[in-house]
Amino acid sequence: MHAQHLSLLAAALFGSKALAGIKSWASPEYKYIFQYPLPIPPPLLPKASYTNETTGKKINYFEIEILDFEKQIYPGLQTTSLTGYNGMAPGPTINVVRGEESVVRFINKSKRDSSIHLHGSYSRTPFDGWAEDVTSNGQYKDYYYPNAQPERTLWYHDHAIGETAVNAYFGQAGFYILKDPANEDLKLPSGDYDVPLMLATKQFLSTGKLLSPENERDSLFGDVNTVNGQPWPYMNVENRKYKFRLLDASISRSYNLYLVADSAPKTRIPFTVVGADAGYLDHPVETTSLVIAMAERWEIIIDFDKYKEQNLTLMNERDFQTNDDYPATDRVLRFVVGKDTTSSEGNGNIPEHLADLAIPPSRTTIDQTFEFGRKNGQWLINGVGFEDAKNRVIAFPGQGKVQRWRLVNKSGGWSHPIHIHLIDMQVVSRTGSGRNGVTPYEAAALKDVVYLGTNEQVDVIANFAPWSGLYMFHCHNLVHEDHDMMAAFNVTQVDLSSFGYPETVSFNDPMAPVFRAKPYSGTSLDQVQNVMLPGMQNLDAYPDAKAMEKALDDYYKNPPTTSKSTSTATSTTTPSTLVTSTVSTTATTTKATTTKSEDKPKTTTTAKATTTKKK
Repeated sequence: MHAQHLSLLAAALFGSKALAGIKSWASPEYKYIFQYPLPIPPPLLPKASYTNETTGKKINYFEIEILDFEKQIYPGLQTTSLTGYNGMAPGPTINVVRGEESVVRFINKSKRDSSIHLHGSYSRTPFDGWAEDVTSNGQYKDYYYPNAQPERTLWYHDHAIGETAVNAYFGQAGFYILKDPANEDLKLPSGDYDVPLMLATKQFLSTGKLLSPENERDSLFGDVNTVNGQPWPYMNVENRKYKFRLLDASISRSYNLYLVADSAPKTRIPFTVVGADAGYLDHPVETTSLVIAMAERWEIIIDFDKYKEQNLTLMNERDFQTNDDYPATDRVLRFVVGKDTTSSEGNGNIPEHLADLAIPPSRTTIDQTFEFGRKNGQWLINGVGFEDAKNRVIAFPGQGKVQRWRLVNKSGGWSHPIHIHLIDMQVVSRTGSGRNGVTPYEAAALKDVVYLGTNEQVDVIANFAPWSGLYMFHCHNLVHEDHDMMAAFNVTQVDLSSFGYPETVSFNDPMAPVFRAKPYSGTSLDQVQNVMLPGMQNLDAYPDAKAMEKALDDYYKNPPTTSKSTSTATSTTTPSTLVTSTVSTTATTTKATTTKSEDKPKTTTTAKATTTKKK
């Protein structure tokens, strides 16, 4: 079917009139649904690479400029101002191979500060995107990534203090795909049949420009569903299996997705979930619906073989959680199925077993309980926000310790996708008025985001390893995160020098001056190739993680008598500089003291903290 006829069919099948509970258009009515093709973000190639002749370890260098640019979204209206990686939104896709490290240089040529978080990576703290570790206009920062975890869909996005919602909403997000050649034996769809889909719902002004979330304090759900930056696109597909990497990059909207044929819009078509935040599931899970909240990633396989020369539509459930419904927010993406298949590669049966997951040991003790709520207009965790520099470090798991965290949402009016940096976690229980327990596809997965629905309580278990240091956890409704539903946990370090892992360079402080942003005056690839990349590798920031975790297990079983550490972790970290807002009117200097809670060790760490007040 020709693209120009698709929107007419959509209106006939799904209706365009306002229904009860459905709000009128907040943006200008979009009259081109399913008339424009799905764009695919281009790959970003490395500019340099270095291989250590002794160890054989390879490290690749990528470079990205953060640029302001204009883009036409609404035909016939004005262009809208965006800020994106290399002047595009979404940014270019970075493809990496497991076992090959990378350095990505981000050069900020935009108006706003930026901090980059590689979501899904167990990066050391100076490279994790600590919210206050900002890169300003005219500066650059080199982010060093391990790429050693199991194959997974990651994404890189902004994480700047108080500006994350605005920066991400206006385009600062991109895919970062980690592949493991060992998984080629699974024979799943690959190449052109492995497609990234970044979902994000926006709201536009009458001029065609984006409405900014800068002054929003609750949520900005939006009424224009975009996929890879295009409102309601269509995609031509062959009549065979495809793998789709779904990412919810919205700042406030979650989705409950399902698939229908336009010829039978009330019959849901099953598809298969094969991957999650932390990579492949243990086993494939067939479903007819999929909940995806902000920052979650799910990999699904759709088989179009039975639908030659038909149209299928990826739909979104109405009246789901706290999302506002608008005339067309129930539709996401149209698949136009052809009648020919050009390749049978990766089109066979899906294996019954996909991956051996690093499931943490079972634990019934609740180590931490965190309540996510609102008080005096602020979004807080246990009554604490990130601006409260003296008190925002609210958990102290020992390095290599397994903990069970209970996440609680007592509100019937809000939901919160909770992201915990550093770790992969197992979702072990869900109670409350939302979904009925842990969904089958969650139960087969490891996650780094868990959706905490209205009045829900969720338990997760994680091994806080392999690294020590100060990390963030927060709500990924970015409006909530910015105001101020984010806190920190300190993975307290143990001394593994007796086990062959002495740490000559500390990576515990996310604000360590040596790794901060620097003025940018140009890139010398010769310097990158011969100085910077070898220098990064010589830091030994990323020793073998599995071996580290075994050393941690051995340490706790039999602590060395000569160790500088006690039977629990002894070292906590407070950032060397604690600036809590980039927009300030007053500043006061206090002392921040943090005390570890696990097994009640007696040591504390004190550092100066600068606290500032937002306007």
